[in-house]
Amino acid sequence: MTLHQNLIAGEWVGTDGVANVNPSNTNDVVGDYARASADDALAAIAAAKAAFLAWSRSGLLERHAILKKTADEILARKDELGRLLSREEGKTLAEGIGETVRAGQIFDFFAGEALRLAGEVIPSVRPNIGVEITREPVGVVGIITPWNFPIAIPAWKIAPALCYGNTVVFKPAELVPGCSWAIVDILHRAGLPKGVLNLVMGKGSVVGQAMLDSPDIQAITFTGSVGTGKRVAAASVEHNRKFQLEMGGKNPFVVLDDAELAVAVEAAVNSAFFSTGQRCTASSRLIVTEGIHDKFVAAMAERMNGLVVDDALKAGTHIGPVVDQGQLNQDTDYIAIGKQEGAKLAFGGELIARDTPGFYLQPALFTEATNQMRIAREEIFGPVAAVIRVKDYDEALAVANDTPFGLSSGIATTSLKHATHFKRNAEAGMVMVNLPTAGVDFHVPFGGRKGSSYGSREQGKYAAEFYTTVKTAYTLA
Repeated sequence: MTLHQNLIAGEWVGTDGVANVNPSNTNDVVGDYARASADDALAAIAAAKAAFLAWSRSGLLERHAILKKTADEILARKDELGRLLSREEGKTLAEGIGETVRAGQIFDFFAGEALRLAGEVIPSVRPNIGVEITREPVGVVGIITPWNFPIAIPAWKIAPALCYGNTVVFKPAELVPGCSWAIVDILHRAGLPKGVLNLVMGKGSVVGQAMLDSPDIQAITFTGSVGTGKRVAAASVEHNRKFQLEMGGKNPFVVLDDAELAVAVEAAVNSAFFSTGQRCTASSRLIVTEGIHDKFVAAMAERMNGLVVDDALKAGTHIGPVVDQGQLNQDTDYIAIGKQEGAKLAFGGELIARDTPGFYLQPALFTEATNQMRIAREEIFGPVAAVIRVKDYDEALAVANDTPFGLSSGIATTSLKHATHFKRNAEAGMVMVNLPTAGVDFHVPFGGRKGSSYGSREQGKYAAEFYTTVKTAYTLA
């Protein structure tokens, strides 16, 4: 099997390969991918540092052309890349193709942004003096991405980094190197100069740590666990570097008595269980008022009974496998914890056997949960949701905000009054009304509050806040 190597200083290097296994069929090896060493990471950082001066002063048309060519190839290969994504991560083929399209759209957006770079020219308060306010690239940017969105998240970090003139050292999650390798290969062939983009696949404890320890990385953008995010923050403070963190979520989805039941159920099922619940924007707390509670629970169980859990590549599959054995163990542990805490397992939560060996879990729905239970406080990151019964809207809002996280929040209601109030008062970076909590357009800001996020927003024009630094220049006329 061909070894997919790391890209360092424009050269493909590496000999030590690790198998990338399909969670829908553990007998299926997606490919062998090189594992970088700490020395490889340091070489990648040195290459990015050496390439920065020329790339930061490169022409806008050059950046535009490379990003546009990348976007066009991703979109042209959406079925192939989507299939690769589904094989290595386990989300359904439809979701894999959809995520691939989003990655292409992100590169296309930032290809346009490369031609829209602008500043300000304003008068000084002093006579005969002009002021120019411009944005410049930060420098070498370290990018560390998670396994749950193996093509979209790398895209929304790499594309703006390159658009604004930074050079990159990129470490994808070890579980899902395939899509990341494909993106880097496309960008490399699109004409990126040597050293501008470097790929170092491998262990976070080795490659990631080398990146955190390096004084030559000026900014790090990280998406992953809260614990690792805190280590990224501590190391970045030590080196006085910019850092951006997207971490956990325990997102609420509120259902009020006046909600349209069918709309509420579809939004809740999508929020909690699609992508196997492995989304930081997933809703694992379903906060439901008394008048609709029993109808909602019955309708949820009926809808969940119709969900097909199977091989991600099979037609008709609604939910694929959990990503690996470790995550499956975490999910089943939390299901056991929920039972021990006194919540009622109203549906699912059983391991499932399919035609191929994989990590299959029936989505689980708890009822009679309280917001103090661990299943309502801690991020499970799997297809497990808890229904919390509340008296009215005021209690629903209070429970929704009673969490250390603040990424996404949703409500199902036909009341304009309550929808408007919830949008203003939900303590989250993103709010959805009669829509799933997961799912954000590629051109709008993504990010949260409290323990979910730190730093400026990702995506859209707001990405410039992280990937650039502001310069103010004065000129005497």
